[in-house]
Amino acid sequence: MTMATLSIIVLAALLAATLIPGFDLGLGALAAAFLLGLAAGVPTNDVTGFFPADFFVLIVGITALFAVAQLNGTLDWLLDVLLRAAGGRLVLIALAPFAIGAVLTAAGTLPAAATAIVSPIALGFAARYRISPMLAAVLGVTGIISGLLSPLAVYGVTARSLSDKLGIDLPGSAPVTFLAGGLLAGLVVCAGCLVAGRFTGGIPRGRASVPATAAPLAPGTTDPAGPAPASGTAEPAARSDSTGLESAPGTTTSGAASGDTASGATSGTATVTIAPTAAATRDPGSGTRAFTLLCMAAVVVLSVGFDMNVGYLGLTAALVLQLAFRLPLGAIVSRIPWNVVLLIGGLLTYVGLMQHLGAFKQISELLGVAGSPLLSLLVLCYVAGITSFAASSIAVFATVMPLLPPLVAAGVSPVGGVLAVALASVLVDLNPLGITGGLILGAAEPSARARLFRQLLVYGLISIVVAPVLTWAAFGWW
Repeated sequence: MTMATLSIIVLAALLAATLIPGFDLGLGALAAAFLLGLAAGVPTNDVTGFFPADFFVLIVGITALFAVAQLNGTLDWLLDVLLRAAGGRLVLIALAPFAIGAVLTAAGTLPAAATAIVSPIALGFAARYRISPMLAAVLGVTGIISGLLSPLAVYGVTARSLSDKLGIDLPGSAPVTFLAGGLLAGLVVCAGCLVAGRFTGGIPRGRASVPATAAPLAPGTTDPAGPAPASGTAEPAARSDSTGLESAPGTTTSGAASGDTASGATSGTATVTIAPTAAATRDPGSGTRAFTLLCMAAVVVLSVGFDMNVGYLGLTAALVLQLAFRLPLGAIVSRIPWNVVLLIGGLLTYVGLMQHLGAFKQISELLGVAGSPLLSLLVLCYVAGITSFAASSIAVFATVMPLLPPLVAAGVSPVGGVLAVALASVLVDLNPLGITGGLILGAAEPSARARLFRQLLVYGLISIVVAPVLTWAAFGWW
């Protein structure tokens, strides 16, 4: 048995061990990486080098920035503005993260940066208006995927440059076709989510009401009404399940059934009025809002327009705001989801070691590419989907693309082939084993994280089976 094969078996064992009460997946992955490195003769310093430092900076920086925005009331005010723009319609509220994500990535924002921006908005709406956190996460990430193949986006640029380099002759309309294909795939997933949300209660029926704003809070004070916990808020009575994610006892997740009513709503009616949490009634004051929004806008502009690191930008903006408004530092640090950092950091360290040992290359070789051109394209889509589940999607896409030219020469549509492989690589991104999943978990309420982790894992495993065949069937003939 090779070390690559052993690493695959150990990963499967780690995931199975999450069924054991009290097992922490992040700690288990770090220990497994250490022991497997010893067995494979990989120096411990090299194993440590697989720890995703960029992920650490990204999630800490962004969650710190949005923690400040929530502490001073700006985030709640911003959600109210979006609520008014949607006319209180919960369906339109649920679609807001999809639209924001699509616009950001279509304009050239890197997927991780777009996820970091969209996640707090999507999960903030979920927590306040009893929208399913899983549904909000899927809609937000699907929007991000929808814009990834635009002429300005990283995937669109990579697809065209790799095609030229590999001798795949694309028509002049290919950039528009790539964008249309990504948007079509995203809209189909979005429509399916909305239908499922209506039937399962993931999106409550009726409209949300926006309460009158209260007087602004003084700097450093807390809301006597008891604001809802921000992402990463530590709770003394929290328990930990097998994933290592905290879950407060006696609490329910944000995805309540549509029959739930807010205070004062009439039970038994077909529709309800969903009232926001008490934290949403705070008015931070125009000066506080303006400066906070200016800092948040600077983070977006500098990360999108000047390709600066969004994590470091978030940390810097959070520090400036904390000093400007004299916010308690402990309240900000406690809202950083350290358990999520441990979980995803440990998993990505182990996955990095697996890549070093050639585990994903072995998976690709086992699947192989054989048979008719269209059947070979289907196998290629599965290679991309399976390896992207726990690895960088853009790296997998670039690795798999060199296998496409022989299929194009055999009769596969060049545009359709590139689209199918690209979308098969990215549609499996929404799982808890990567940076996207980590950012989603970090933005969720602590009481919802354990359940959301399991839902993301199930969604990701199902997407491995379903996404490649659907992208092949939809775009292989384009």
